[in-house]
Amino acid sequence: LNLDLLYKDYQADHKFTLTTYTSNGVAITSTGTKKGELLLADISTELKNKNITTNVKVDTSSKLFTTVTVDEPAPGLKTIFSFIAPDQRSGKVELQYQHDYAGISTSIGLTANPLVNFSGVVGNNSVTVGTDLSFDTASGNFTKLNAGLNFTHSDLIASLTLNDKGDNLNASYYHIVSPLTNTAVGAELSHSFSSNENTLTIGTQHALDPLTTVKARLNNYGRASALIQHEWRPKSLITISGEVDTGAIEKSAKVGLALALKP
Repeated sequence: LNLDLLYKDYQADHKFTLTTYTSNGVAITSTGTKKGELLLADISTELKNKNITTNVKVDTSSKLFTTVTVDEPAPGLKTIFSFIAPDQRSGKVELQYQHDYAGISTSIGLTANPLVNFSGVVGNNSVTVGTDLSFDTASGNFTKLNAGLNFTHSDLIASLTLNDKGDNLNASYYHIVSPLTNTAVGAELSHSFSSNENTLTIGTQHALDPLTTVKARLNNYGRASALIQHEWRPKSLITISGEVDTGAIEKSAKVGLALALKP
């Protein structure tokens, strides 16, 4: 929730998303994004048949992304198979298991020397601890090693994570000020041991009405951002966001626009 408050929906690009549904329940989503002078697009389909969900996406670089998810072949278990064509080394199988007080996820690449990923979390409604790591069997090295601690109370969430194999320490805080207006404040402090740099980001959000939300954030480098998001029809959102560097106010502000349409 804290990361959503500080980062979700902020963008400097122009993005358009359209989702439609066929008579047999297939969801088709088309997305176009303008990044400066670069135009990116993709189209994806999602088909659900009992407990099997198949997602297929094609982008402007002619890559075909396919994901097949089998939900609960056994109680609490989920199996995911994914690959990217024409990359023959992209195949991956993932197993996820969720219990009331624990959850684990492990995946392995379908190659001769695969990348193995493992993540797990244990805890209760108040305190959880978890880890996320990746091991490259080709080099015999860990490519990712993260750990985290999370504390949850009725109206606040506090987290402490150690990322990038111990190089980055992040502490974050999220507090619900008013549930009725969805008003919340949050902050994240990141420290890099290798560069000895600190980054502090603070943010807030508030619902002007049940369909309109405003958000704002500021970091210690002077970058200020704000957005307004309006649900002008059910599940259809328009978001306008902007960012300005207060340390270089003469530079043009970045303005982003996102439009998502769903029937």
